[in-house]
Amino acid sequence: MRRLMPALFAVALVALFFASDAQAQMNTLTREEMIKYTAQNPFDRFPDGRPRVPDALLAAFQDMASEEVMGAGRAGGGFGAPAAAPGPGRAGGGVAGGVPARGGAGGAGAQAGRGGGGGGAAQSAITYTDGWQILKPGKRLVGRAFTLQLMPWRADIATVDQAEWKQKGNELTLNHQSALDMLQAGDVIVVDAGGNLDAGGIIGDNLAYYIWKKTGAGFVIDGAIRDLEGIAKFDMAGYFRGAVPPAITGLMVTGINVPVRIGKATVMPGDVVFGDREGVNFIPPQAVQRIVEGAKTTHIHDEWTRKKFDENKWKSTDIYGSPRDPALRKEYDEYLKEQRAKQK
Repeated sequence: MRRLMPALFAVALVALFFASDAQAQMNTLTREEMIKYTAQNPFDRFPDGRPRVPDALLAAFQDMASEEVMGAGRAGGGFGAPAAAPGPGRAGGGVAGGVPARGGAGGAGAQAGRGGGGGGAAQSAITYTDGWQILKPGKRLVGRAFTLQLMPWRADIATVDQAEWKQKGNELTLNHQSALDMLQAGDVIVVDAGGNLDAGGIIGDNLAYYIWKKTGAGFVIDGAIRDLEGIAKFDMAGYFRGAVPPAITGLMVTGINVPVRIGKATVMPGDVVFGDREGVNFIPPQAVQRIVEGAKTTHIHDEWTRKKFDENKWKSTDIYGSPRDPALRKEYDEYLKEQRAKQK
């Protein structure tokens, strides 16, 4: 019996582990878990712990482009890394010596930010996703990520999840609309359906209209939508992998406001979602302020560059990406200083 006791204890521990794991199979992170996994968030939080990037900072993204977002992310050592302190020859906000870190054709910035999951600058690549069908090209998508994870239906898992959902006092069946009912103003519903078009449209025109009116933002669906003709009439932003006639089928909810994979990106609840004509970026809250400041410098740099091109007396390499002549460089630095002072 004494020999049996350690074995029974070990079995009990394993059983406890798997019971706990099964219990957390679905639903969401607790407030404590959300705070732990988004510990670098410098802003307030929603009651569930999700980071709440201020509306004023979200508004600044309406004048930005993916190039600026990715450039600032590279300069800071990747979105997932703490912001790097400025050093010699390096300024904050994605600039080097006051000039935005941007490359011309074949320049140093041409391939940075795209590629595998290596260290340093390459890490910023996995926050950017492309290959989307875009509902309204030219209409930017900006908001806070509200994530939904969907997986192919499996009865043994779904039965447990449905039972636990009901035990929590929910009368309706757990499905994708359960997440939609939790949306707030400024949210972007980010759905991980594994890019599966065969599972039918995650949303149609009625639910798209609900998302639009509830959030004022839009959606990112790594899967299909349906009723595209109807959805196209709405003045909302949306990104999806394809449009199909059938409704959603064969999927189950396995997570609400949990980390999800969208393309090559890992998305956390509360990340800033930024979409433009090129693709969708997912930005951790701790990187937002740096990106906004970097974009201001980039806008000034572009404005000055085009002013010089309007004079029609310079070669492109005299001005872009950085002025080479000392006098021109001094002129740009003074212009930058003057314009930044006006922004404050």
